[in-house]
Amino acid sequence: MAVTQRRGRKIMMTPDELDEFLGSQRTCRVATVSATGAPHVSTLWFVWDGTSLWLYSITRSKRWSDLRRDPRVAVVVDTGEEYGELRGAELSGTVEFVGEVPRTGEEFPELAPVERLFAGKNFGIDEMPHDGRHAWMRLTPDAIASWDFRKLAGL
Repeated sequence: MAVTQRRGRKIMMTPDELDEFLGSQRTCRVATVSATGAPHVSTLWFVWDGTSLWLYSITRSKRWSDLRRDPRVAVVVDTGEEYGELRGAELSGTVEFVGEVPRTGEEFPELAPVERLFAGKNFGIDEMPHDGRHAWMRLTPDAIASWDFRKLAGL
C-alpha cells in the first residue's frame, strides 16, 4: 500500500532546488533566544556553500551574545510577494564560531573560499573587507524544511 504524502512534502524543494535557492538569496532572518528566554529575530546577509550557511555578524550585537550563550538557532530564507510565488527554507541547528573574533583578516584557510563567495555575492568584489567588528558563524543544519508554493499549481 502506498503512503499518501502530506501536501507539505509535495511543495518542498528538491536538494538541487534548495541548493540553487540558498545560493541565489542574500538575506535571512536569524532567530535566537535571549538570556531571559525571549525570542529575538534579526536580519542578516549570508552565504551558502552547499553544506553550511555562513553568517557574518557584528560581534557586539544581541544576536551574537545570544548565540555565544546558547548556540541553537533557526534561520529562515524566503522570497515571493504573491501567495503562489512564496518559496523558502528554514534551517535549524547549532552554530559554530569560526576564525578570529572579531575578524581582522588573519589568514584562516577554512574561511578563504567562504569570504570570496560572500564578497562576490554581496559586494561584487573578490576580496573580503574586514572592519574588525564582524566574525563568522557556520550553521551546518540538523534540519531543513522548505517550501515552493509555485508547485501548488501542479497539485
